[in-house]
Amino acid sequence: MTKRHVHLPAGAEAGIRAFIDEVDDRLSSDDESTCEVVEDVLIDLYGDREAYERWQNGEDISTAERVRLQGYDPCNSSLESEYYAEKDEEQFKRSKHLQWLWRQFDATPMADNIEFALRFRQMLANHLFEDAGDNLRIFKGVTMTYGHNISVGDNTVIHDDVHLDDRGKLTIGKRCSISDGVHVYSHDHDINDQTAVENFHTIVEDDVRLTFDAMVRAGVKVGENSVVGARSVVQHDVPAHHVVVGQPAKSVRVKPGWESVAHPVDEKYESHRDDRKIPYDLPENLDVFDEFGRDRTPPN
Repeated sequence: MTKRHVHLPAGAEAGIRAFIDEVDDRLSSDDESTCEVVEDVLIDLYGDREAYERWQNGEDISTAERVRLQGYDPCNSSLESEYYAEKDEEQFKRSKHLQWLWRQFDATPMADNIEFALRFRQMLANHLFEDAGDNLRIFKGVTMTYGHNISVGDNTVIHDDVHLDDRGKLTIGKRCSISDGVHVYSHDHDINDQTAVENFHTIVEDDVRLTFDAMVRAGVKVGENSVVGARSVVQHDVPAHHVVVGQPAKSVRVKPGWESVAHPVDEKYESHRDDRKIPYDLPENLDVFDEFGRDRTPPN
């Protein structure tokens, strides 16, 4: 699709650039903790500076106001990934704060200002991801497990409400298009013991299109220049230049013009998911719990 350039009025552009640069500089500096920066930025994004100052000065505020104001501090929040026992605790301390800023920014009206929001998320990705390419376009409602196990190449677009699971490791190449509602996983659960988790390295190579509502299983490699059809469930590696559809996804054709370099549709293509398993050790004396409390002993 042909697109056109969009430019904001000069005054709006100057304000956006100044704000993003300021937050970027503060996150890059050693003068403040990430937690302090995130709290301060969110107070202003939500227009709550006056109420916050009243609270800090010991004036009376309602219990609802107190909960709201405390919530700007990421140290007063919890994320689902916080419960994952095998995570890198040191990395998570910072990535949790940045993720909190990302998620809370997406809940503000400013997140619908595309020109502003895309550039703000690019800046955050530069701090949060293991590697963030240039000219990333990440739209609203994108969630991730940690963020620090994600690498994304240049000129990739990730649309609304995508989930990037990096409980293991997730690599997305250059010039990829990930459509609304896509879920890409890097961890899997045992079929009998849901508390037993395996982590994998999931790879989406250059020039891949994952279309609407598709799901990619942990440890899969989606080969370069391939297309995954809408609502398809990718259980095995996808050969380069192929179009796969269905549940489970199967190759239905090679992209026109790529036949000479593509694996034939009707020949077996080996998957190497097990080679991408990521082993991990749990901390000693870990206080574990089973949230399901099930008896997992089969009758036979």
